[in-house]
Amino acid sequence: MSEMMSTLRHRSDKRASGKSRRPDLSVRGAAVITGAGSGIGQALAYEFAGAGRPLALLDIDEDSLARTAARCGEIGADVGCHTLDVADPDALDAAAAAIHERFQTIGIVCNVAGIIHTGNLLDSELADIHRVMDVDFWGIVHGTKVFLPYLIASGDGYLVNVSSAFGLVAAPGYSAYNAAKFAVRGFTESVQQEMLDAGHPVQISCVYPGGIRTAIMRNSTWATGYDGPALQRTFDQSVARMSAEDAATRILRGVAAGKSRILVGADAAISDALSRITGTGYQRIARTAKVIHRRRAGRTTYGGGS
Repeated sequence: MSEMMSTLRHRSDKRASGKSRRPDLSVRGAAVITGAGSGIGQALAYEFAGAGRPLALLDIDEDSLARTAARCGEIGADVGCHTLDVADPDALDAAAAAIHERFQTIGIVCNVAGIIHTGNLLDSELADIHRVMDVDFWGIVHGTKVFLPYLIASGDGYLVNVSSAFGLVAAPGYSAYNAAKFAVRGFTESVQQEMLDAGHPVQISCVYPGGIRTAIMRNSTWATGYDGPALQRTFDQSVARMSAEDAATRILRGVAAGKSRILVGADAAISDALSRITGTGYQRIARTAKVIHRRRAGRTTYGGGS
């Protein structure tokens, strides 16, 4: 980790001005992380704490947030906590003002908070779809809109928005999650161009994790008729191949390298390649693979009633 942070401190980066700059992610300004109570957000918090960076941690779950903050404090970080819902822009705005007042400079913002709902569209309630969009898309929009002026003012800011491999390819049973994560991709790529066109000193990265061992499925909702516990077991045993700690490390390496698109995991890389090479042809490939799997192992509950 020390080697990575050294790279973050010293790597030259070409910005819109065309001049070489040396970003410093380990010293300058506080790191703001949404979804810091667990998973990738928590792992990023621990990495930054280990580098001695001041932290502002945000999560809707007060207990899990407190546990993350306590651990970061033990590591030696100066930590501030804000329990809030990223779907509430007013709460985020108030938190941003308080964070800036305390730390004076906000150097990096990681919009990580996310939820998932499983269920074919016809089986799902609109309320579940709206909630996924509120957190996974609007939460990113709110976090970007609220914190971007502070990042610009820092003179050397970093914005990290987390999409998903499901923001590269779609899957049946996850229409709400796919919609939100595809939207995050388009939104972030647009803002990347806006910052470059304006010459603002903000590096923006969009992250596409594959299956990561987090609590996202254990905290998920699912449509009537779906076997939630079975979905969770399948995800934990067969899909989530990478630890949140490894994912955080890869994200920080990507930011240090100045990448605008960061693929996390072999499954994310495969999803990216399929979408580029086949267009929508990946849907036929996925369907064929699913049929073969069912013939070999019997019908699986993963993916619900599709």
